[in-house]
Amino acid sequence: MKRSLIVVAALAATFAVGAVAQTSQPPSAPAPETASAPPTGATKIAVIAFQPAVAATNEGRAAFAKVQQKFQPKQTELKGLSDQIDALKKQLQADGSTLSPDERATRLRTIDDKEKSLQRQAQDAQSDFQQAMSEAYQGIAAKFYAVLQDYCQANGYGAVFDMSTQQTPVVWASKAADISEVVVQEYNQKSGVAAPPAQPASAAKPVTPATATHRRSTTTSH
Repeated sequence: MKRSLIVVAALAATFAVGAVAQTSQPPSAPAPETASAPPTGATKIAVIAFQPAVAATNEGRAAFAKVQQKFQPKQTELKGLSDQIDALKKQLQADGSTLSPDERATRLRTIDDKEKSLQRQAQDAQSDFQQAMSEAYQGIAAKFYAVLQDYCQANGYGAVFDMSTQQTPVVWASKAADISEVVVQEYNQKSGVAAPPAQPASAAKPVTPATATHRRSTTTSH
């Protein structure tokens, strides 16, 4: 198992930035009572890694850790099934020369059935995980956007570009132009959510759907 289900699902979900972009549009500015003068002077422009910044907030870290904890039993179950399949394969290889054709075919069918079950369960778990992560992200992202908007208005920024998506027009930006960290700090202060405890350095690595597919194709090649 090269990568955990949590890592794969989180990367695949990409924190559902597209959905957030549709549901977290800037609110319409109130109509001015009198005509305002056109802006003068240089306009400050900044960049932000919006998705990683949301995930880096205390609230984001706590919410995503909670989702991971919820899916930990399923991860353990998938790892157990994967280990069971590996053991059956090794036993088949060890006994290969002494098995009758019927016995070998029976064992191959058993392994194939278990691999198909593993693949289905892993795909379902990944889909459920992505949905849970997306919901957690969107709830925080909407609030994070409001803090970002207030910060930019208070500090005279005329435009902010998100550099965490492939569609961003930003091809280069200086470190000084990146306001990700400062807005995360601003959000943490306003949310009042304490930093979650540090995660353990090591964690179980249950099977991924991609690994399950690879394993099944290997088995059927016998």
